[in-house]
Amino acid sequence: MNSPELQQKTFLVLLIAVSLAFGWILWPFHGAVFWGTVLAILFAPFYRRLLVRMNQRRNLAAITTLLLCLVVVIFPMTVITTLLVQEGASFYERVSTRELDIGMYFQQILHALPDWMVKLLDRFDLSDLASLQEKLSEGVMQVSQFIAKQAVSIGQNTVGFLIRFAIMLYLLFFLLRDGTILSQRISEAMPLSMEHKRNLFSKFTTVIRATVKGNIAVAIVQGALGGMIFWFLGIKGALLWGVVMAILSLLPAVGAGLIWVPVAIYFLVTGAIWQGVTLIVFGVLVIGLVDNILRPLLVGKDTQMPDYVVLISTLGGLSLFGLNGFVIGPVIAALFIASWDIFAASKEPRRSIGKPD
Repeated sequence: MNSPELQQKTFLVLLIAVSLAFGWILWPFHGAVFWGTVLAILFAPFYRRLLVRMNQRRNLAAITTLLLCLVVVIFPMTVITTLLVQEGASFYERVSTRELDIGMYFQQILHALPDWMVKLLDRFDLSDLASLQEKLSEGVMQVSQFIAKQAVSIGQNTVGFLIRFAIMLYLLFFLLRDGTILSQRISEAMPLSMEHKRNLFSKFTTVIRATVKGNIAVAIVQGALGGMIFWFLGIKGALLWGVVMAILSLLPAVGAGLIWVPVAIYFLVTGAIWQGVTLIVFGVLVIGLVDNILRPLLVGKDTQMPDYVVLISTLGGLSLFGLNGFVIGPVIAALFIASWDIFAASKEPRRSIGKPD
């Protein structure tokens, strides 16, 4: 006859195995599941307020919240993605037809540099004009070709995209409607004290809301401002560069500067002084100020994590999980800190017992 301890260990192994198998089954649609969960967490407060006003009619409240999510989040993202694909295809065409000659721009910069800087570039073998022109042109061609391929891929994989989109909406409806029950079931299954469960669940939802709302708000504002100043200065593809700056602004501290700083330097060294100065002043005082003011208020304040932890976890998340990583990275970091805080707190009573009076 099997002992209770052996039965418990066997069941634990079975539980881990079936959980991994279930995750394996869901993996092809992990993006849809992930964003369905994130949107459910973001719109849960609105759903609860609707539920009170609609006399606890859960289906109606969930459908209304789902429609709001479509109008506020999904439809605008679809329009922006469509415009971005068009801009990306146009940019690739200009590069491939040599209408946009990156090598020529680099040559202008190199000729405008002072002698001491040219000598410095010589030391590091960076002044070989032909070689660098070729590398820069190849790099830009690869980037623009990647954008064009993504556009073709989106068109070819329309059915797959629609399936994942439908799964996300379907899951979002049920997570809104039954989210409270599901979270209670998960909480009951966790072998932790009620205080620790509340701490972890609160940290999880707070970080997701702060990260998504804060980072997306900063990205939208910085991307819009960057695109606007590029349009004002007559830079072609202002919409494309605005979206690129919005995506890069997900990286704290550096972000949009990776785009506007090189452009400002190009303006200065090629004699377009007022354009370069205008872009630098606007970039530092307006675009940079948005990052320095909004991000700590919307992200750092709620997550209660140091800026360097947010930066490193965001970079690590993006490298491992792609665009989803700007949420996954900080969430894992926050849960890591919260778990170690719980572990340290559980050790404090034991330490105090051993202390002499």
